Amino acid sequence: MAELAISGLVRHSTCDWPGELVAVLFTQGCPWSCRYCHNPDLIPARAGTLPWSEVRAFLDSRRGLLDGVVISGGEPTLQAALPAVLAEIRSMGFRTGLHSAGPYPERLARVLPLLDWVGFDVKAPFADYARITGVPGSGLRAQESLRLLQESGVAHALRTTVHPLLLGPGDLDRIGTDLAGMGLPMAELQPFRAEGCIDTELCAT
Repeated sequence: MAELAISGLVRHSTCDWPGELVAVLFTQGCPWSCRYCHNPDLIPARAGTLPWSEVRAFLDSRRGLLDGVVISGGEPTLQAALPAVLAEIRSMGFRTGLHSAGPYPERLARVLPLLDWVGFDVKAPFADYARITGVPGSGLRAQESLRLLQESGVAHALRTTVHPLLLGPGDLDRIGTDLAGMGLPMAELQPFRAEGCIDTELCAT
């Protein structure tokens, strides 16, 4: 199968999938360039630094000790190898989780049957996504991905990163309205983390 571009591994985490003890794989590459990104080294689409064979050997050693494996990024749905890797992880007896912002609805649809949980990033009001992502039309793609996730029945959590220079109270109200219009609750608000961010203006505020 195609190689999953992995550039980071957290061996034990209790915060990346609420209520589960998991390993987290960080994939290389993201089509969006959010100013507050705390993993900017993962944005360029290039080869990963950890071979899947090495990661798989680690997971083999953790059978029965970890509840599951979360694939994060970057943006994991950028990876052509994602469906095959998720299937292999499941065959090892692990539950599977995904962190995604939904830039590729059609790719997300392909992996939803292989997932037990999704952490979905809601960036902004859907009509105003480009201000965060830097990519025109990104809000429509995120909205479609969220609709597919909702219809799939896969357990999920919605979260929104908040920085006062990027999202004000009115923006948060509009996010709530957008989500309510889809029959969804408001996303959990998570504060901006300066650690890893390379945007000096955001870090100074």
